[in-house]
Amino acid sequence: MTVLRLLAATLALAAAAWTAPARAQGTVTAICSSDQPWCEAAAREFTKATGIRVLQTRRATGEALAQLQAEAANPKTDLWWGGTGDPYLQAAELGLLDPYRPAYLDDLHGWSVRQYAMTQNRVGGFYSSSIGWGVNTELLARKKLPVPRCWKDLLDPRYKGEIETSHPASSGTGYTILAGLVQLMGEDAAFAYLRQLHRNVTQYTRSGGAQAPNVAKGEVSIGITFNFGFEGWRSRGYPVRTVDPCEGTSYEIGGIALVRGSRNRANAVRYYDWLMSPAGQQLAATVESLQTPANRTFKPDPRVPSLDGVRLIRYDFEAYGKAAERRRLIERWVREVEQAPR
Repeated sequence: MTVLRLLAATLALAAAAWTAPARAQGTVTAICSSDQPWCEAAAREFTKATGIRVLQTRRATGEALAQLQAEAANPKTDLWWGGTGDPYLQAAELGLLDPYRPAYLDDLHGWSVRQYAMTQNRVGGFYSSSIGWGVNTELLARKKLPVPRCWKDLLDPRYKGEIETSHPASSGTGYTILAGLVQLMGEDAAFAYLRQLHRNVTQYTRSGGAQAPNVAKGEVSIGITFNFGFEGWRSRGYPVRTVDPCEGTSYEIGGIALVRGSRNRANAVRYYDWLMSPAGQQLAATVESLQTPANRTFKPDPRVPSLDGVRLIRYDFEAYGKAAERRRLIERWVREVEQAPR
């Protein structure tokens, strides 16, 4: 009996030795505003690498910002990553984010580092990509419609009901489109343009991630969003091509940030650093999230669209990243565009 008790005690100690590290790792609570497959893959692979359990929800950036505002007195989120950067800048301005200056800044592209500098290290630049549109070439050919090459082309009455984009209140992509057109055209001219475009838009989706699959599957002919989203569908043989607007276009610097007052800061920092590492950034292309990664120490997937030939505007992230400016533009958009008759 003594031997059996000793054996049982030894086995119990061995089991504790194996399980204790996993328990000690704890959890991290995150909001992911990137594509759902990337959100899921990142959480899975980070847990596999560290033993830290990731409690993560997927939110469009506008919705994520609203959640952090609602939680401000009692934060339940530790880390927010992915999605367009403007809502992150607004969160920083509202005091919802904690500063963090990584030791590996020299590994990052200049546009990523500038986001840290502009926000006193509260927001990092996670990736970049440009606004344009994808078209379903088979649908357009069947309907005898040309491929639109410029913003002005989208106003052609022949495209009525053929265009889909996202809502600027819930979608950071939608806000980037709105703010970009204001900077490209001037505010009053941009709103006049958007009122005309409204007549051709079939729906405004909650998230800017909807356009690529909807265009690829033939549910709509034209989707205005970030162009990277269409590349994976095209590489799998779908009848999709992308367009960089001839007049110029806006672009994003996707964000990553620690939430102020988070409960699991140490684990949040570990998740943050892993997401910014080559391991975390390379994972995106494996699930067809093909933005330009911030980390420049590895060769990106060849399907990632180059920004070299794109006519990018001088996007004023500081001005259009302010909460009051975002609120003002969205309120005007709802009043003058969304509520306008088609």
